[in-house]
Amino acid sequence: MSEFVVTTWNINSIRLRMKLVLRYLADQKPDVICFQETKTMDEFFPANDLAAAGYSHQLFAGMKSYNGVAILSRHPMTRIGLPDWCGKTDCRTMAARLDNGVEIYNFYVPAGGDIPDPEQNDKFAHKLDFVREMTAYWQSNRNDKTRRIILGDFNIAPMEHDVWSHKQLLDVVSHTPVEVDLLTKMQSSHDWVDAVRHFVPPDKKLYSWWSYRARDWRASNRGRRLDHIWVTPNMAPQLAGYDINMDARDWDPPSDHVPVSVRLKK
Repeated sequence: MSEFVVTTWNINSIRLRMKLVLRYLADQKPDVICFQETKTMDEFFPANDLAAAGYSHQLFAGMKSYNGVAILSRHPMTRIGLPDWCGKTDCRTMAARLDNGVEIYNFYVPAGGDIPDPEQNDKFAHKLDFVREMTAYWQSNRNDKTRRIILGDFNIAPMEHDVWSHKQLLDVVSHTPVEVDLLTKMQSSHDWVDAVRHFVPPDKKLYSWWSYRARDWRASNRGRRLDHIWVTPNMAPQLAGYDINMDARDWDPPSDHVPVSVRLKK
């Protein structure tokens, strides 16, 4: 059976980790891969090396040292215009329409800082507003006939078993009730299907990020599922499988996120 594979990966500097990127692309050969935190200005994006690896169709938007998103594809695509969320031109969003009509939306949601109080922490307020604007966008642009995929580093682990300790992380940014509530509303705004949880029961632990602070991340396994791939309901029958490539967390130099992929029947 022919399948279409889409991957999301917060790479935490694509130039620093090009060896890892090329290794992953050679091994896994996804049809489309979306990166967050590319952390490079466009003139320094490694476009030629990625084209040589089979990804000649590229969209990217970056800035020095921070943020940055990219969509790489083996198939032709055209850019879809998106608004500047929260009035900022900070290279956090990108969207493309593939030649088969599927639309892919790549998001890097703000991390939100350390204090889960929008009155005390502007970064957390920005994060909450960003998710609210995403919700409003889908409410205004919902189209139940179009096949859409939304993915990226959402910086929110919404489910109880998307974090290593639900009780201990309830007041930690990424798993607070206000973040989870807003992300749930955003998911409902287009009836998005959580493609990975489609295969993994909600009572099973599932992570895509492990802190650099852990001496032995595998032994402690204090992870969070911050990286997501959602599809519109009309694509749910195509879902064929998923992969969270934990081995990439051991590659040198590692990102603290690992690639997350979904396979869809063509």
